[in-house]
Amino acid sequence: MYKDIEKWIDNVDLENIPKEVKGICFNLYEDKVGSAWSMEIVGTERFDVDDEDWACDEVTTFDTRDNPYEFERESFWEDILNGFVSALKEYLEKGKYADTLKSVEGVGVGFVEGDIEILFLK
Repeated sequence: MYKDIEKWIDNVDLENIPKEVKGICFNLYEDKVGSAWSMEIVGTERFDVDDEDWACDEVTTFDTRDNPYEFERESFWEDILNGFVSALKEYLEKGKYADTLKSVEGVGVGFVEGDIEILFLK
């Protein structure tokens, strides 16, 4: 899973994150119950570990809403989330845009309308 996510993120234009972006959230979606999943990246105008609604204050989607990461796997959402958390933590350690992503106040991941797991805090 990591290699596919790494390739997708590397093709997203993250070179120039708008200066008003304070947080980055990897939004996950269950597209077809139990088998189709997707992810987008949003930059938000605020970041707050005590208020998960920060992820709703979008400044940019880096064009990933129209070009999300997509894959199919029969699995429970908890297992999918754990796989994304693991892959994204690895990306934040060694990925091409790791430092760029970590230039904001915080980075999280979670299913839309669900809890957000914080992957990085400045």
